Amino acid sequence: MLKKIILLSLVLFFTPFIVLTSYADIIAIKTEGVVNPVMSEFILKSIDEAEKEKASAVVIELDTPGGLDTSMRSIVKKITSSEVPVIVYVYPSGARAASAGVFITLSAHIAAMAPETNIGAAHPVGVGDKMDKTMSEKAANDAAAYIKSIAEKRGRNAEWAEKAVRESVSITENEALKLKVIDLVAADLKTLLESVDQKEVETSSGKHLLKTKGVKVVHKEMGLRHKILDLISDPNVAYLLMLLGFYGIFFEMTNPGAIFPGVFGAIALILAFYSFQTLPVNYAGLLLIILAIILFILEIKIVSYGVLTIGGIISMLIGSLMLFESPLPFFKLSLKVILPGVILTALFFFLTIRLALKAYRQKPTTGAEGLVGLEGKARTDIHNEGLVFIHGEIWKAWSDEPIKAGEKVIVEKVEHLKLKVRR
Repeated sequence: MLKKIILLSLVLFFTPFIVLTSYADIIAIKTEGVVNPVMSEFILKSIDEAEKEKASAVVIELDTPGGLDTSMRSIVKKITSSEVPVIVYVYPSGARAASAGVFITLSAHIAAMAPETNIGAAHPVGVGDKMDKTMSEKAANDAAAYIKSIAEKRGRNAEWAEKAVRESVSITENEALKLKVIDLVAADLKTLLESVDQKEVETSSGKHLLKTKGVKVVHKEMGLRHKILDLISDPNVAYLLMLLGFYGIFFEMTNPGAIFPGVFGAIALILAFYSFQTLPVNYAGLLLIILAIILFILEIKIVSYGVLTIGGIISMLIGSLMLFESPLPFFKLSLKVILPGVILTALFFFLTIRLALKAYRQKPTTGAEGLVGLEGKARTDIHNEGLVFIHGEIWKAWSDEPIKAGEKVIVEKVEHLKLKVRR
């Protein structure tokens, strides 16, 4: 009996410690697209949450064509200083870890790839300002030294990593495994976690034995805020937001007090300029687009017989083509967006001009001026003065010729609430 009491006491005493030392969930996040401040913030926040929750590991499912150097370095720094093991998994099949993605993959505690994926082509490319030969060499040397230090720290192939930067080499998942660029190839997340179970990695807090087999995986996606910011960081979306912003401001200027167009336009422009912070904006192109809008507005005020409109179309087309200057395809505007944008803008202002001219030339239909040309009937004999029935009302009238009561008359003009009529 005494032994049972002692055994029960020991169980009750050590149970809290067993619970505390049990491994928490694994956090898996999906990152797809350009490496930009939005992706960087999402990854950094996810790792912070994993450390706070004492997760067993963080799995970053990566598929990227590359992106901004500053955002990539923020992610690499966070992975390197993480207390929780970080697994970068190039996934799914058909995915890639190109350019900035190479740095992120090599910095992970565990680097893995899915079948039919590739990694490489990490040569630095100037975004925005064009680099001359000297600046290009400096950027390449800096990137090569950085990626070599990352690879050496993780015990990976530093020689290949340098080639990925200097020669833009790219390899498949099997070649990456053979060259010791990555740690393993796994068909899916479950296989990956089973394969790395019991592997020892070194985090910023010391050596860590991975416990991943059978552990619950919590999938976390970008919140609505991150999704919206990521969407507007696309150059095509930023361009459309800019145009919509100009439309909204123009509507508010031409229709003071409408309020909604002005508010909408201001919000669209603010979002567009937020996007421009992360994009290679050529300000000469931006100024040409602004000049095009000014020319379209002037066409409404000045009769140029279409010269200002043609100038605006040419200015907007050239400005749109110049707006984002980068050799990287994901930082360029699509012609499928530029051409409709220019054509719709030109049509928008053309129709606005046409409606304004039509309204200017249109005969008044209200007020005293609206009575000119209307037909009525003489209520009394009219010569120097008489009465006429026009538009449901009786008016004083005069005529240069005698008109008998009952005859039909037409209003020629209005003076001091008195009508001049004729037969």
